[in-house]
Amino acid sequence: MKVMCDAYTSAGNPIPTNKKHNVAKIFSNSKVASEEPWYGIEEEYTLMQKGVNWPIGIGISGVNGEVMPGQWEFQVGPVEGISAGDQVWVARYLLERITEISGVNFSFDPKPVPVSVSLPHSLNTFFITKSMRNNGGLAVIKNAIEKLQVKHKENIAAYGEGSERRLTGKHETAYINTFSWGVANRGASVRVGRDTEKEGKCYFEDRRPASNMDPYVVTSMI
Repeated sequence: MKVMCDAYTSAGNPIPTNKKHNVAKIFSNSKVASEEPWYGIEEEYTLMQKGVNWPIGIGISGVNGEVMPGQWEFQVGPVEGISAGDQVWVARYLLERITEISGVNFSFDPKPVPVSVSLPHSLNTFFITKSMRNNGGLAVIKNAIEKLQVKHKENIAAYGEGSERRLTGKHETAYINTFSWGVANRGASVRVGRDTEKEGKCYFEDRRPASNMDPYVVTSMI
C-alpha cells in the first residue's frame, strides 16, 4: 500500500513545499466543487543512461511512446479536482522507484538534452468542467481561455522551471512570451480539440506547463 501524506512543521504549519494545503481550499470552495472540474494530465520524461545523461535509446512503443528514443509519457485522468495532483505525484514516485531498481535514470527536465534537435518535455493539462461538458460549453471554454490569456505571465512563472528552453515556438510548442490558442493547433499555448469545436462543448488543453511542474499549482491556477 502506498499512502500520500501532507507534510507539516512541528508547529502544525504546512512546510514550504506543501502546495496541496492551500490548493485544497480552492477545490473545496463550493463554486469550484459544483463545476466538478476534471483534469487529464500527460507527464513526459526521458529514460537516461546513468552517468551520461543522454537518452537511453530504448525504443518504447505503444500509445505512450514519444518521438525521441527513450522519451515517452503516461497519462493521469480524467480525475476530479485535487485528486489529479495526488495521482501525478504518486505516479512520479513509483516511476522514480522503478527506474532506480532497474538501474536507469529518468529526467523531467523540460529540455533534457541540450541540442536543438532534442524534443522538449511538457505536462499538457486537459481541463473540463460541468459547464463545458454541457450544451453551449464552447462559449464557456472561450471565456476561460480569455482569462488564461490575462494571466499568461503569472501562469508561465508558475508552470515549472526551464520553460524558456522549451517554449521556443518550435517542436510543437508556443513561444513563451506570446499567448495563443487555436483549434487542433499543437503549436498554440492552449489547444481546443477539433471535436470540441464540432460538438460545441467538451475540453481544452493547456500546453504551457513544463514536465517538472507542480500539478497542484497548475491545476489550481487553471
